[in-house]
Parts: sequence; C-alpha cells; structure tokens
Amino acid sequence: MGEHRVNTGIKLSERKKFLKNLIQDIDSLDQMIRDGLIEKDVQRIGAEQEFALIDRHNKPSKNGPLILGKLQDAHFTSELAMYNLELNLDPVELKAECFSVMERQLRKYLRKADQVASTFGDAVILTGILPSIDLRSGQLDYMTPNPRYQALDEIIKQLRGQDFELNISGVDELILAHTNILFEACNTSFQCHLQVSAEEFVDQYNWAQLISGPVLAVCTNSPLLFGRELWSETRIPLFQQSIDIRSKGYHLKEKEQRVSFGNHWIRETTEIYKENIARFPLILTHKSTANSLDELAKGQIPDLQALKLHNGTIWRWNRPCFGTGNGVPHLRIENRYLPSGPTIIDEMANLVLWVGLMKAMPDHYRKSWHRKSFEDTKGNFYRAATSGIFSSMAWENQMVPVQKLFLDELLPLAEKGLSTVGVSPEEASKYLEVIRKRVKTGQTGSSWMIKSYRKIKKHMSRDEAMVTLTGAIQQRRKSDLPVSEWKAASPAELKTIPIQYDWIGNIMTTDLITVQEDDLVALVKKIMSWKNIHHIPVENKEGKLTGLITASTLEKMGEVENELEIAKNIMISDLVTVGPHTDIKYAMLLMVNKKISCLPVVDGDQLIGLVTDKDAQSIWDKLYEKNNA
Repeated sequence: MGEHRVNTGIKLSERKKFLKNLIQDIDSLDQMIRDGLIEKDVQRIGAEQEFALIDRHNKPSKNGPLILGKLQDAHFTSELAMYNLELNLDPVELKAECFSVMERQLRKYLRKADQVASTFGDAVILTGILPSIDLRSGQLDYMTPNPRYQALDEIIKQLRGQDFELNISGVDELILAHTNILFEACNTSFQCHLQVSAEEFVDQYNWAQLISGPVLAVCTNSPLLFGRELWSETRIPLFQQSIDIRSKGYHLKEKEQRVSFGNHWIRETTEIYKENIARFPLILTHKSTANSLDELAKGQIPDLQALKLHNGTIWRWNRPCFGTGNGVPHLRIENRYLPSGPTIIDEMANLVLWVGLMKAMPDHYRKSWHRKSFEDTKGNFYRAATSGIFSSMAWENQMVPVQKLFLDELLPLAEKGLSTVGVSPEEASKYLEVIRKRVKTGQTGSSWMIKSYRKIKKHMSRDEAMVTLTGAIQQRRKSDLPVSEWKAASPAELKTIPIQYDWIGNIMTTDLITVQEDDLVALVKKIMSWKNIHHIPVENKEGKLTGLITASTLEKMGEVENELEIAKNIMISDLVTVGPHTDIKYAMLLMVNKKISCLPVVDGDQLIGLVTDKDAQSIWDKLYEKNNA
C-alpha cells in the first residue's frame, strides 16, 4: 500500500507545499531522463506477494498486526485489512537462474510467515479473493490500525460523498452498498516488477498493455465473492469499484477511475505521471520540503517523494514506478493485475510468462502504436477478466481463442524472450510448462474453483461451501502441485474441515421470495405452493419488511371468502427479528422460546435473510455431531 508516513488531513498550506514539490519532482524526472541518468545497463525483476491469513476455521484472521510484529522482518509490511500482509522480495538481476533465486526467496519468507502465523493458530493462504470472506470482514474492526488506511478511508468517503457500491454481474449478481473501503481488502495480488530503460519505456509500457489481456486470461484465480459466481478475475471490478471516488450524476462528464487500464497508448516516458497529476486530486500528502531540482543541481539524485506518493494513490493495472538503488535512479513497470496464488509455482510461472513476453516484443511494434487499436487491447483485458481462459482475444485483426493464441504464438514468443536475457532452456521450460499444462487442460485457479464450488454447494449451505472451498485450496497448496493438476473439491471434504457455526450468516437463506402488502392472498397461496415454501415475507412499496405469512397462518384462515383479500390484512406484523451479526445459538434459542418457525434477519428495516426451523435443526444436528465427535 506504499508510504505509511503521511498526513491524515490536507490543510491548504500543506497542499500548496506538496503541489510545489510534485511539480518539481516531475520536472526533475524529465531532467534526469534528458541527462541520461536513468539506469539502463542493468535489468532487474521484483515482486510483492500479498497474502491472506486464515484462522483454524478457514475464516479471515484478525491477527495480521500481531503476526507482523512477531516476524520482525523488514520484508513484510501491513495491508489494509488485518487478515492480509504483504511480502516485498529483494530485486534480482534478470539473468541466468534469476527465477529460481526468486522462487527460493519467496518460499523462504512465506515459510517464515506460516511458522509465525501457526503460533496464533493461523495460516497463510494464497488466493486472489479469499472464498470464506463474509460481510463481517468488511466492518471497520477488521481494518489495520494505521493512519494511512484511516486517512484513505476518510478522504475517499469525503470525495465520493456517498456510500461505496458494488455492482458486479457474472453467472450471479452482487449488488451491495458499504460504508468504508474495506471491500478493497478482499483482493490479494502477486505484483511483478520489471526494470526498463528510459529509452525503451514507451514501447515497453505500451507492449505491457497489449499483452495484459492474454496474460491475465491464463492466470485468473478470483471467481467468487461472498459466495457469488462473478468474473473469472473478480479482483478487477472489485478493486475498481471499491475505491471509486466518483459519485453518480445526471451528466455525461467523463471522469477516469483511480483504478483503471487507461484510455490510450502513451507517447512519452513521463506522460502517465503528468496525466495522474492533471486528472486526480491529492488524497494524501507528507511534510517533505526537499526541492528535488536543487538536489539535482548539486549533483545529488532526488528521491521524488511527492511524485511517488501521488503515484501510489492511482492504481493503474500497469503502473510506472520510479526508484533508486545505491543512489542510481531507475524506472520500472509494475504488473498489478496478476492474482495471488493458488501456489508458489503457479505464481512464479505467471511471472516468468510475463517477463518472457515483455522481453520478446516484435520489432514491428516499436514506435508504431498509432497504428494499433488501443480499444481492442482494453477490450481484451476486460474479456480476460470476465471469461478467463475460455475467452477470445482481438489479435492481429482476428478474434483468436486464448488457448490457441498461447499454444501457437505466445508460449514460443515467451521462450524466445527468456533466451535473449540468458535464461537457460531448462529454467524457462520448468516454468512455462506449468503455463502450457494450464492452457491445455483449461484449468486455471478460477476454473478449478468454479468447478469445485458448483459441485459442493449442491450438498451444503453457501457459507459451508465457501469455507470448505477455502480449506480445499489450502490442502492442495501444501501439496505444491500446480493448479492444472488439482482434483476438484468434493462434498466429503466438509467432514475434514473444521467449520465454525457462530453467526446467523452461516445458515440464513438470502435467495428470498417476497410479496407486496397489497398482493392478493390467492397469489400468496399460489407462490407458496409453486415454490414449496412455508414462509413468505411481506414488504411495503419502499421495500421495507412489514410482515410475514406462514403456511400455518393460511391453514387457520381456511378458505378466504373475499377473493380480493390482500396480504396486509392477514400477515403477522408483530415480528421477532434479529440483526445480521447475531450469534447463531442465540438465534436458535430465540426461535424455541418464541415458538416461531421462521426468523427474519434484518439490517435496519430491510430484510436480508431468513432462518427457518429446518435450517436451525440442520445446524443443531451438525453442532451436536461436532461436539460429540
């Protein structure tokens, strides 16, 4: 998440000083490029591993800050939510066995994190979106207590002026309003860095954009959120929507998201930085007063703190980065769209594929971007995010299935690119074969997850299915087999995975059929008969819960003489309800004490779920079996 020592509020005097520093920084970067100061004789790769932490019940853990403190290692840093941490790997020079070196480093530090997490009863898991995340994880008590995160939340809320909203449609649909930015924390990624020279930056950045769609398509690992089957890489719309500061309006004014793919090819090295300054308001500042132009004039290399901080609050899927190493400035392209997991070998294969393709840009692309369709490239990216490995790409004026494109063109191209930087054929084959098998089988993390989820949810509740899926991912990750070789999860795995039945969300039904107050009782009877249900909530025109009609209510009434009788006149209006975070045992006892067969779950006056006596009995049996096992 970038620099942590920031101002949590922006006063006018601080804003003016920071803007002055920002202008000086972009002028300094332009000058360093003109003067040939940007490193170009060495290329390095790097990566940032975001990972989730789960407790012994495969649910998000709150122990991230405690685990970070016990790690006492500068390679690790906090993330927005307490159930996430980030591991920053050391840069490695791009040559010979560099990927094996990076893999050993990644394994070493993740093993260390897992060992420390285990002392808290937790574990590390690699997945783009943790399947077992529920709405409780989006509450502020899950936010890491860090001034930067609190500042981001407050400032983005002020700029947006209304609740955050999610509206994502796939096989299922997810429409949610929320009061903070913690939805963003559902995402974990494997962010890859490639150092490039200033002279090559424009071509390399545009090429990175062009290959993004195909690369993402074979690397997807985030198809589910809150038990809904959405995009193959749901991180893409989730991240874009979860911190979108734009508010709704009745005009056609175009305003770009802070998380975006971009809208055109770039023409100069610092163009994106300048566009970021022009388009996006400041949301964080720091108190640095260093004049980067003065430092340059003295022969020093400035750190460009203001430029880096502002750049860190605009999350392009391919992001330019400036940095220094041993006093030498360099430029990098950061690939932010690759998801975490599902295994270390899968992640490393994704990195190797991307770097190989980056180093194999055909010569005819150089300085000819005005002849290429950016719209096709952007469309490819979102088709990949939506449909993954089974999508088709607009490629060289044709629509080509992703699997064919990789087998015929992109895998051989990646092999060629790796060879040009001295990576041995054995090293290249070790990783690219992982991609090849994934392409041939069509089994990415996303397709495995969807196949498994569809299979197991027929036999258990949505919450049970999501926890079971999380446990299955964790068990298979430990085998270290790439995802292309994973067997689908099975219902039998529920018995081997400890599930905690602790809140009403474990059992409530959210696929609800309701009627209006002025609907005919005759219609209510028909609906209950058609759908074989014994309880039906009644709502008013504003969508507020006002009553409940049960099968026993209708039985007591007998035949309704008035054919125009309406639901409002017969419904139970004196309702017993509970909130969305109610303890499950309390809810079951409440149903027994009140002698009710249906318990509506409400958020304010809005119905969000139902718990029936059948649901309660099922969980009671499972709790009994668990306690007597």
